[in-house]
Amino acid sequence: MLTKEIAPEALAEIELSHEEVQRYSRHLIMPEVGMTGQKKLKAASVLLIGAGGLGSPLAMYLAAAGIGRIGLVDYDVVDYTNLQRQIIHGTKDVGRPKLESAKARILDINPHVQVDTYQVPLTSANALEIFAPYDVIIDGTDNFPTRYLTNDACVLLGKPNVYGSIFRFEGQLSVFYAKEGPCYRCLFPEPPPPGLVPSCAEGGVLGILPGTVGAMQATEAIKLILGIGESMIGRLLLYDALNMEFTEVKLRKNPNCPVCSEHPTLTELIDYEQFCGMPAHDHSLYAAEESDNGSVRQMSPQELKSRLDAGENLVILDVRERHEWDISNLSHLGAKLIPKAEVIARMGELDTAQEMIVQCRTGVRSAAVIRELQQHGFKKLWNLDGGINRWAKEVEQALPVY
Repeated sequence: MLTKEIAPEALAEIELSHEEVQRYSRHLIMPEVGMTGQKKLKAASVLLIGAGGLGSPLAMYLAAAGIGRIGLVDYDVVDYTNLQRQIIHGTKDVGRPKLESAKARILDINPHVQVDTYQVPLTSANALEIFAPYDVIIDGTDNFPTRYLTNDACVLLGKPNVYGSIFRFEGQLSVFYAKEGPCYRCLFPEPPPPGLVPSCAEGGVLGILPGTVGAMQATEAIKLILGIGESMIGRLLLYDALNMEFTEVKLRKNPNCPVCSEHPTLTELIDYEQFCGMPAHDHSLYAAEESDNGSVRQMSPQELKSRLDAGENLVILDVRERHEWDISNLSHLGAKLIPKAEVIARMGELDTAQEMIVQCRTGVRSAAVIRELQQHGFKKLWNLDGGINRWAKEVEQALPVY
């Protein structure tokens, strides 16, 4: 199924040491794998986009399976909020670059694996060069610009894209391979409007979910390399962890797809942040807000503190959910809770004549609320830049950051 077929004579030159034979013995006794299949795995190369929730089980299982070369693309550092799901990292790794801790864990699992690291943002300028040496590309990202970039680069290079996504209790899985079936753009020709689909950082994710989806992605990658089983090419698997339900949707190639059709209109990589109308690297939340907030006025936590200390009459509107309010809140400063979905229906509780600071967790939802309120005549509005998390870091360290 892969573009790169390994010639029998090339496989014959690949050797497994006695230690490797013992290590992979449960593979070797399976007729679907055997010595030939294990040599294919050793000769294979897989690139993982992201060393986070999906990248963690992917990297560990692929390393344990004996993939000869694993590439990792990520430039984030380990944070306490990662540890609930990104199991390749530990508490001792907090503050450490993810690629460092991931590489160390991979080599501890299997020292026979070559690990290449790319501690850079994946962009249109470097994607083709980074992807080129690898047989299989696995998408473990959580933002739309990088998903479209990964898809288009894979189509242009003729490589399979093992796709997975997670949100709250739901996961998706497919293999997009334009040579044999549809690509990601065939399924999603256009990205959703900015702000419509929250990221895991805003909406949350069940910690176990990326383990399930990531393990399925690893399974698909190994099947592609071995050339066995029924691939997820042309199929989309929807997983509902809350009800433990799997639903399969058949996918068809779009004959008018701009990138994978017979007459593509997109023949080179584009500006994907502009295409999607959102930043690609949403773990940098403060920067994301600045680029997304447009005409929304920002007030830093220090500015808000200074104005409150000066005795100014300011209203603080918290637009998070009740369960988030229970984690941390500014009730001691008179903050009023109205969840984002209820703000317009409860506008009567707000005074257009009063200056109001709107806040959420990081400033994304509050900016969206401000834009809505502006359409209903509210003008004296400020967005708390960085939300309550930045307030907790810079002003009131007694509050937890989540």
